[in-house]
Amino acid sequence: MKTSVLLLLFTALLALIAQAQEKHLFILSGQSNMQGLDPDASFTPAVEKEFGADKVIVVKDAKGGRPIRDWYKDWKPADGKDVKGKNGELYDRLMEKVNSAIKGQKLASVTFVWMQGERDAREQHGEVYAESLKGLIKQLEKDLGRDDVNFVIGRLSDMDMENKRYKHWTLVREAQVKVAEESDKGAWIDTDDLPMKKDNLHYAPEGYAAMGERFAEKAIELIRK
Repeated sequence: MKTSVLLLLFTALLALIAQAQEKHLFILSGQSNMQGLDPDASFTPAVEKEFGADKVIVVKDAKGGRPIRDWYKDWKPADGKDVKGKNGELYDRLMEKVNSAIKGQKLASVTFVWMQGERDAREQHGEVYAESLKGLIKQLEKDLGRDDVNFVIGRLSDMDMENKRYKHWTLVREAQVKVAEESDKGAWIDTDDLPMKKDNLHYAPEGYAAMGERFAEKAIELIRK
């Protein structure tokens, strides 16, 4: 009897030790408004406060003016035709950083933080944006060997609600919310009230700081849930 109890206690102790060694991975990517976000200003401090600095890995890779097809390898336009160029180029670059950062690490959770969509709205690919984003998340899960990747989407601002400059602006906004709300692993943040630069497309420094805080808040909620 005593041996069985000791064995159970030892097993539980090993499980706790293993859990304590696991880390929370946060992958931040997208185009210019993710490129402008400095994780160290607000995002990373928030998640480190919640989980501990030694329990957090933050990887960011972003590039301005790029469409979602530069991440999603199976992307197709609404007409189904192939497009010129290599889909997934930026995804491969991102995953090089991710794989280097997690080498030898055990992960308690993975959260994908996404801020992108302006280019797809301008090129009028809003009709396929939702499926492309869902495909990108599945692609990430497959490559990480997981089926539990959380994701937080930064919805496009209210810059062009009449779709004058970017014909599919509201279509992309709606797709972003739809993808997040259809999944119990997803969430989205509102950016409409964040301070903007004069171009009304990119955020002011205080806007990026608030964005990072909102991303962290939603990411923590998903992990704790």
